[in-house]
Amino acid sequence: MMKNKAAGKSNKDHFASTLANLSVNREVPKSAYFLLLLLYLLVNSATRHLSSATDMFFLYGLEIPKTMLSGVFASLGNILIILLVILFGKLGFITSCVLMALQFPRLLMAIFMAHNYATIQGIFTNLFTLVASVIIFMNQRRLKTYQAKMREQAITDQLTGIPNRFACFELMNDLIDKHERFVLVSTDLNNFKSINDTMGHEIGNEILIEICERWKAIASSPDAETVDFLARPGGDEFLLVIRGYENEAGIEKAIHRYQSALEEKITIEDCDYFLNASFGYAEYPNDASSSITLVSYADTAMHEVKNSAKNDRILHFSQDLSKIEQNLATERKIRNALENDTIFFQLQPQYDIDHKLRGFEALARMKDADGSMISPGLFIPVAEKIGLIDKVDLSVFRKSAMFFGELLKRTGADITLSINISVRHLMKNNFMEEIRDVLEKSGLAAKNLEIEITESIMIDSIDKALEVIGEIKDMGIKIAIDDFGTGYSSLSYLNKFPADLLKVDKSFIDEMNSGESSKQYVATIISIGHIMNLDVISEGVEDESQLKTLKEIGCDYIQGFIWGKPLPPEEADKLVVAEFGTI
Repeated sequence: MMKNKAAGKSNKDHFASTLANLSVNREVPKSAYFLLLLLYLLVNSATRHLSSATDMFFLYGLEIPKTMLSGVFASLGNILIILLVILFGKLGFITSCVLMALQFPRLLMAIFMAHNYATIQGIFTNLFTLVASVIIFMNQRRLKTYQAKMREQAITDQLTGIPNRFACFELMNDLIDKHERFVLVSTDLNNFKSINDTMGHEIGNEILIEICERWKAIASSPDAETVDFLARPGGDEFLLVIRGYENEAGIEKAIHRYQSALEEKITIEDCDYFLNASFGYAEYPNDASSSITLVSYADTAMHEVKNSAKNDRILHFSQDLSKIEQNLATERKIRNALENDTIFFQLQPQYDIDHKLRGFEALARMKDADGSMISPGLFIPVAEKIGLIDKVDLSVFRKSAMFFGELLKRTGADITLSINISVRHLMKNNFMEEIRDVLEKSGLAAKNLEIEITESIMIDSIDKALEVIGEIKDMGIKIAIDDFGTGYSSLSYLNKFPADLLKVDKSFIDEMNSGESSKQYVATIISIGHIMNLDVISEGVEDESQLKTLKEIGCDYIQGFIWGKPLPPEEADKLVVAEFGTI
């Protein structure tokens, strides 16, 4: 019980003082104050000594009285006085006034008792320094009052009076600098927009103010077992920093207090409102090591709760959620690229074993908003999962066919454009109409087109697949079996497959020279292809040792970085013109 009371008192004091602590600038270290004070005392002592000196010193052969240096040290002392006022505010001002006041009796005694009228200049210099100190101090007070007001506005949510996003980030960064463990909770009210839309924003604002009053009371409660800090970034979103918990159960217990307070009836202008919220949280340092990442992770967990149908509305971030969030972001990018027609293609050359150009494979490419490339390994699986891969296929097919049709017409080259078609796309009822339409508009001959499909299509729907593939073959289009050996279809299925080319997957080429069994595995795939009267192409060939092995075991074609990386259309154009010329 004593522990709870102590934690509650600490929590209340913390919440009440956090804004004040965030509202003031960091002070100059106290050690600098004592250093300036010591320097002043030393300079003042030197000034007194030099003012009564009777001997001389030599500078560049000239005799100069030491008394002349007293003015230099006196000026330096006045500079130190002003620095005390500038750097240490009220403390520096009081110290300066005391130090200056102590100087006047000594100067006056020098005039009236020692008849040293040279000190009259020192009296006026000190007076001017004192006036300057007063002016600086008064201006500083006004400036600091204004700065404190502006800073408080900068870190406070103007509607509710609680800290805003900026204040929350400052607190988190301060805790991170101190390596202090804490949890960041991201909260979003559910269906709050409908209240604004139906009842108006004034009522919505009243509800937000009431929620903040309830949650502030919890954060400042003497019964709280944790130290909490509440902030409102904007709208119906809130951030909560929790410290002083013992374990995960303690975290969720603290969040439940806010959840329960929110779900109590809210009455505004005789109307009752019942709200709930979604809570997602991430912990420093276990989940993330920076404030920005913590907010991102907490938001990810919160959005997962918001989009799920589960009753539990509190969720701790996990790396699995990060992948979900990444996939959702990628999905948005794919939809945006399709809508704006910004998906483009690159062409990777394919060669026969004697390095003669066979053709190109068209590869889908997509860029992010900042112009950076998005890996196909990221967006292709997402496009397949959300059912947009057929639209990606068709976009690449149309653009590459238009380019290739014009290129072949201009050069007279008899080479092949190979395109990837997903199972989903192939099974569409209008797939053949799309093929005919693209060939007609591009002027690309059917014999110069090759469609790559995976062997898994034979499992999904063998009858439908064979029917469509038969139509493709009747048009004179070539068929390639992509990623052979990675699927599950049997040789009996493949024997029915009217293909022209077999593609050996890169994963087998990567391991081919790691051992004799790996080499023989690739050799077996090539042999199976030849037995089925298919040509064989190996993809992902990157070094001379792989190329040498593939020549030895009878591979027909090569595709990979060793002879050609994916090229933009203009570079592919130059490659074809260099080999075949133009008509």
